[in-house]
Order: sequence, then structure tokens, then C-alpha cells
Amino acid sequence: MSGAPAPVVAVRWRVALLALGALALVTGVLAGLARLGVGVPDAAAGKAALHGPLMIGGFFGVVISLERAVALGRRWAYAAPLLAGLSTLATFVGSAHGPWLLVAASAVLFAATADVVRRQPALFTFTLLCGVACWLAGNLAWALGGVPHASTWWWLAFLVLTITGERLELSRFLPPSPAARRAFAAILAAFAVALALEANGTEAGVRVLGASLVALATWLGRQDVARRTVRGEGLTRYVAACLLSGYAWLGFAGAMLALGETAPGGAQRDAALHALALGFVFAMVFGHAPIIVPAVLRSPVPYRPLFYVPLALLHASLAVRVTADLAGAVPLARAGGLANALVLALFVVTMATSVLRARRG
Repeated sequence: MSGAPAPVVAVRWRVALLALGALALVTGVLAGLARLGVGVPDAAAGKAALHGPLMIGGFFGVVISLERAVALGRRWAYAAPLLAGLSTLATFVGSAHGPWLLVAASAVLFAATADVVRRQPALFTFTLLCGVACWLAGNLAWALGGVPHASTWWWLAFLVLTITGERLELSRFLPPSPAARRAFAAILAAFAVALALEANGTEAGVRVLGASLVALATWLGRQDVARRTVRGEGLTRYVAACLLSGYAWLGFAGAMLALGETAPGGAQRDAALHALALGFVFAMVFGHAPIIVPAVLRSPVPYRPLFYVPLALLHASLAVRVTADLAGAVPLARAGGLANALVLALFVVTMATSVLRARRG
């Protein structure tokens, strides 16, 4: 969220919280590689079944909660990223408290987001609140004895709706028409129906969710200001390229879920999940990082044309992985997954280098 107030928590503590998120990211990526049969350290290989919770709760939970706390300007809101980070540490030591720490983190984030809605009732703040409610529901389902994959759609809905809410906020200077707002409300309602059906074990839930994602990708592609800013220059054009390419993967993932195989472990489901999580979510991360990092860490991230390299490689490596999944080419899928991990590392290095160059300058 934009317009962050004066800092109420020192930057060094924010860096410490981000370090916990980075730990979850590295471990989650290595755990995902272990699932593909890539040799990784034993500490990460033993967490292969927790790839999803580490990536969504441990990493994105910290990053999104921290950004929300900075925007809200309340000390108590920083408990959310702290609890999400502690869940990663609990996972490392084999504690059973990890899921409940994520429940607590999502409950604090829900309270923080509800405070935002109270202060600024709007379509984008309500969408953000819906996203956090999905994260809380997924965490509760996991903590109450469910296996992690039972919460997958709730967790992914958290990411999709959070990104959508933030795009609505950043595009508020080009507000949607009344008809477009009604269409968006229908999409949110379809999301709710899909998640309710899926929670009851109904296969139609995933189909409806897929159709909702296609509708959302179409809506965002038509309504987002990126359609215009992609004709700009520099950082503005780069961010728009990230967004529009991400919307394409969002639509692809939705189509795969609506029309393809939905059974857990299936090739088409796996392709759809990674198209959504990597192609859509991480394309949004790539695009928003130069905007969010200065707000959270008070460090500028000057634009460099080199930013396009990780973005292009992300989409290329994901295309290889998705194609391999659909063709049943396991070695190629493994190579694509390894390339995905290397691209994420390259992106982090690229951003860090830009920050360091700015500080030296």
C-alpha cells in the first residue's frame, strides 16, 4: 500500500524480519527442488512436503505483512511478520507450533487490514481483507490436522487477491466503471463459491476457481493502467511489462484448472500451480519490488535495463517447465525447475546490486 507514514520500527528490525522471510524463501525453493528429485542439503530435503507453507506463509506472509505494517504505521501490526518468520524457525526445529504461528500471523494481519478498511472503505481495501481471510482459513485448516495440500487453494487465493487489491489501489486514478465494478464483485463471489466447493471435496470447486482466474485475468488486463503505461519508458514500462505478462500466466493457469486434470499430483494441475505461483505471482514481485523496497527499507532501487533479464528468464524457464509437465518429460521438468530457482536468485542479486549502487552513489 502506498503513502507509508513515518517509520515506527527501525529499519534494522525490518531487515531482520525480511531475513526470516529470505530464510523461508531459500528453504522453500530448495524443498521444491527436492520434490523434483534435485539433490539439495538434507535440511531442506526433509522439508519437501512443506514447500507450499514455506513459500506462501514463511516468505510471502512476512513480506506482505511487513509491507502492510509499514503502511499502517502501528507497532502491533509488526507482530504479523514476526509470527510468520517464527513459523519458519519452528519448521526448522521440527516443532508442531509452526502452523499455529501462521494462524496467529494471519489473525494479526486480518486485524491490521480490517483497520485499513475502517479508515478507508474502498473496493481495494475490501479485496485485501478477503485475501487475508483466505490465508487465515487455509492456515486454520492446516493447523487443525489437515495436510498442507488441502490448504493450497486458500493460500493461493490469498496471494491472488492481495495482488489484485494492490493493483486496484495503484490504479485508483483510473477507477473502473460501475459495470466493471459489478463484474469484479461477481468474480469475488465466484471465488468464494469455488473455495467453499473445494473445501467440501467437490471437484467442481477447482473448475469454478479456474474460470474465476480466467475472468480475473481478463478483467485486470482490461482495467489495469499498465495497458497504457507499457508505452512509457524506464521503470514505468518495466513494471507494466511485469504486470501484463503475469496476467497472461494467470489466464493460462485458470484455463488449465477449468479444463484440465485437477487431481493432486497430476501433470496439468502441477503446470497450472506453477504458472500461477511463478508466472503470475513472481512476475508481480519482480514488478513491485522497485516500489515496495524503498517504502519498507528506505532505500532507493534505481531502474536499470538489466531488470528485464530476470523477467525474461523467468518466463522462458517457466515455459520449459510447463511444457515438460504437460509432455510428461520428467528430466526436462527438473531442469526447468532448477532454472526457475536460479532465476529467483538472479533477481535478488539484481535488486541488491541496484540498491548498493544507489547507496554508493
